[in-house]
Amino acid sequence: MKPKVHIKLQGKGGVGKSTDAAFLAQYLASKGLAPTNIDTDPVNATFHSYKGLNVKRLNIMENDEINPRSFDELIEMVAAACGDVVIDNGASSFVPLSHYLISNQVPALLAEMGRDLVVHTVITGGQALVDTVSGFNQLVTQFPENTMFVVWLNPYYGPIEHEGKSFEQMKAYVNNKARVSAIVRLPTLKEETYGRDLSEMLQQRLTFDEALALDSLTIMTRQRLKIIKAQVFAQLDSSMVL
Repeated sequence: MKPKVHIKLQGKGGVGKSTDAAFLAQYLASKGLAPTNIDTDPVNATFHSYKGLNVKRLNIMENDEINPRSFDELIEMVAAACGDVVIDNGASSFVPLSHYLISNQVPALLAEMGRDLVVHTVITGGQALVDTVSGFNQLVTQFPENTMFVVWLNPYYGPIEHEGKSFEQMKAYVNNKARVSAIVRLPTLKEETYGRDLSEMLQQRLTFDEALALDSLTIMTRQRLKIIKAQVFAQLDSSMVL
């Protein structure tokens, strides 16, 4: 199986890209794949703050444009990686980075390097639904056909539906279904228990294993986190592209 370059791309901020990157990095590590983790978000380097994931930070932006030399460094880091690479990118660099990847034929370059490019994007409910669906549509229509896409459905801000239609029934998905290799459905969590436990873990930038090892957490808090981890990892298990 070819090593993969997983990159998080979504033009809307605050929808859970860094959280999903952290989940993916933990999942790959649990499979013994030891991914190389890189944070290129020029504004909010949330992924980098997960000390347990050994995330390297690389600012690839300069004056609202991609810095070619910094991007060259990113490709060198990918080339030097022994296995999979997980890259978290910020909303502010979504447009310039997407354009740079496409105009410089980076997907084809990665293929020549023996690596598959997997673009991960987030769809969330609530007020950001329309924007995130639009971001997904931009990506699948602009990237070359051999690019794989994984859609993460994040119900944290509300149900992912529009005018009675689920994401899978929306025009953006129906028209581009063949481009989507997998859909990861994050669990809907009760705010007062599961949701609060996960939120506190994320605020402290802890991995599941780090949180589960804390004696300061109650037995039931650790049990709930263990259940959430199992649910998320089960979704990733079903995503064959990973």
